[in-house]
Amino acid sequence: MADTLFRDFDGQTRRVERRGASAAKAETALKEYLLTRSRAGRVGEVTPETRVRDVGALWLAQIREEGRAVTTLDAYDDAMRIHVVPGVGLLQVRELTVGVCDRFLTSVKTSAGPSAAKHAKTVLNGLVGLAARHDAIKHNPVRDTSKITIAKKDARALSLDEVRKIRAGLAADPEAVARDLPAIVDFMLGTGLRIGETIAITAPALDLKAATVEVRATVVRAKGVGLILQPKPKTHSGWRQLHLPAWLVAVLKAREVAETDLDLIFPSQRGKLRERSNTNADVREALDKLGFDWVTTHTFRKTTATLLDEGGLTVREIADQLGHKRVSITQDTYFGRSHGTVRAAAVLGSIERVRAVSKLYDGES
Repeated sequence: MADTLFRDFDGQTRRVERRGASAAKAETALKEYLLTRSRAGRVGEVTPETRVRDVGALWLAQIREEGRAVTTLDAYDDAMRIHVVPGVGLLQVRELTVGVCDRFLTSVKTSAGPSAAKHAKTVLNGLVGLAARHDAIKHNPVRDTSKITIAKKDARALSLDEVRKIRAGLAADPEAVARDLPAIVDFMLGTGLRIGETIAITAPALDLKAATVEVRATVVRAKGVGLILQPKPKTHSGWRQLHLPAWLVAVLKAREVAETDLDLIFPSQRGKLRERSNTNADVREALDKLGFDWVTTHTFRKTTATLLDEGGLTVREIADQLGHKRVSITQDTYFGRSHGTVRAAAVLGSIERVRAVSKLYDGES
């Protein structure tokens, strides 16, 4: 028989023994058992010798339990699989220094661009933070790496004259009308919604009598599932109720929408959820015909924000309309900001002050 005192993971010291046909075999059996017992006590534990890829798997499992958005989880999973694991996955946690992390992120930036590098940095920062919480590393070296910057283009919005030209052009394009693009563009202009939020609007969320819409979801593509209605918009502040301008209410009342399983206001031609990328491509094709090759669906959102700003609304009111994060912690804590202001609908009424919407959709120039 071989025995020893063993300090378990709970801090208690216990006597452990094992037997064998000989003293040597008993000692070997005891060592093997202690090794297994030690590992059993470290399930989910991170040590300085733990591989980065294993810490990454633990981190991803944790954030899944937090209920993160599907698109966020997919982006983190891709960054882990495509960049982090191939780049530093086999390293042990203790080998992660500022220099190692910085060289890795620089290589990702060089090969895949700054956007990919920022995603990789977010993932690496998260998993190293987990290691630090397990005392496997003294500090998080990712925080001291070089800043990754992405050059941003100046926001460009449409003028009211350009808005009216686009609306008239789309209404006169049979292919665009068949794809329901005039109504989709009108909805984005009249609300400031993102394309994913727009095509996720359902009949229960729309109240034309009260001239309001609730932004409850966004369309995303989930891995292994396909298109789904993610039951929350891009950010927490994306949950909001907006007032609709009168001209947009008239547009929506004049439309005939086929019944679908999800009660979609803007279904695909097959009555299903629209793919965001396909819808963007359809809009791109229609706008190219009109000579607006620089305009994207996000330009409509910028245009809405610009019109509201020029109309005298406060930054707070505009942020509420667009579903942006709250301006300050004070406003987050003490003020409820779940509704857009009625003033927003009044200002956006300027889009249709030139002519009646019925005439516009009849294709009059």
